[in-house]
Amino acid sequence: MNEKLKETFSSFEGKEEELIPLLQKVQENLGFLSDESMEEIARFIRVPASMVYGVATFYTQFRFVPKGEKHIMLCRGTACHVKGAPRIQEEVENQIGIKVGETSEDLKYSLENVACIGACSLAPCAMVNDSVEANLSPKKIEKLFSTSGGR
Repeated sequence: MNEKLKETFSSFEGKEEELIPLLQKVQENLGFLSDESMEEIARFIRVPASMVYGVATFYTQFRFVPKGEKHIMLCRGTACHVKGAPRIQEEVENQIGIKVGETSEDLKYSLENVACIGACSLAPCAMVNDSVEANLSPKKIEKLFSTSGGR
């Protein structure tokens, strides 16, 4: 077992009811849930690996690929959708060369859709790491990613 996992497990007792907190903590420490980490969790709490996979895949909070250096969360809430979120998604995918749910091979970018980021008056919007990008347009997307190195 890798050292980061050992360290993460040290604050838990190895009980089945710790499954979700363990998944959350492992993801927090590793950035995502690898197959290895989920198998180690199963061994640690003495449940079948299929149970760990089942819980992890049920909840949308868990990711199975690492986040990129620039993690882009595209808002797909009603206000953003009405104001052009599908076109914004298309432009972001074109600019960074990956689709929603993917991470670039160089780990520079990861892209996901979120239900709402709570900035409806700024629609359409997205978050790049912790920064809100507001009133997006295809031109703004092009500028945003060309100044940050694009692909």
